[in-house]
Amino acid sequence: MSSELVITRLTRRFGAAAAVDDVTFRAPAGQMVGVIGRSGAGKSTLLRLINRLIEPSAGSIRFGETDVTALRGRALRQWRARSAMIFQQFNLVDRLDVLTNVLIGRLSEHGFFSSMAMRFSDAERAMAIRALDRLDMAAYALQRAGTLSGGQQQRVAIAKALVQQPRLVLADEPIASLDPANATRVMDALRAINREDGITVLVNLHTLDTARAYCDRILAMRAGAVVFDGPAGALTDARVREIYGVESADALNERVTSTSLGTAAA
Repeated sequence: MSSELVITRLTRRFGAAAAVDDVTFRAPAGQMVGVIGRSGAGKSTLLRLINRLIEPSAGSIRFGETDVTALRGRALRQWRARSAMIFQQFNLVDRLDVLTNVLIGRLSEHGFFSSMAMRFSDAERAMAIRALDRLDMAAYALQRAGTLSGGQQQRVAIAKALVQQPRLVLADEPIASLDPANATRVMDALRAINREDGITVLVNLHTLDTARAYCDRILAMRAGAVVFDGPAGALTDARVREIYGVESADALNERVTSTSLGTAAA
């Protein structure tokens, strides 16, 4: 069965403003797509629409034979598990240990009472340990999540996404609050998942260099619309000026990098 993601005229309005405006694109199975643009361009809203965390005002989302926009109830909950979200702020429970945080990714497979009791099978625990080991985090399995560094927490969040057995990973600014070394480890992990598992990855990014280094394809957004869709090599300085209104890609990367380093140091 095909697992191509097909977005057709997707729109989300907040009052008179369109956060996502008539967006159409296809992402073949196994592609790694970087979504770039200024803050407020609509990148985060786009990913949340695909995961159905927010509802579209118009348009459609299809994944293979599934009409995602029509899903309700249990089918919608299953879609949210299969299109795993990774957030900038990690979405971990600080007081719980790392292993339990990863196992929370399995709750969509449990009934109400099992979920409330946080009961997990030996097979699920083994799955969680394998996911942590893959991200070099198995040694921290019994450590409280709140004691980890930002980069370590983001890798735990990726392990949590992996145990959902996703067919699509949606990463919303996963390295925005990380220092360069940890950002590299997180992006390496996402690319490994994409390459080794054949999982489609859509990742929102601020830095052009990162998008060019890791992504097969780049979508650039401005004012809710897609203004560029193509391979990284086709994103020339002229196109960058059109998207960001800055002098060059180098200038943009310097500006974003200095901002990111300031955030990490804060």
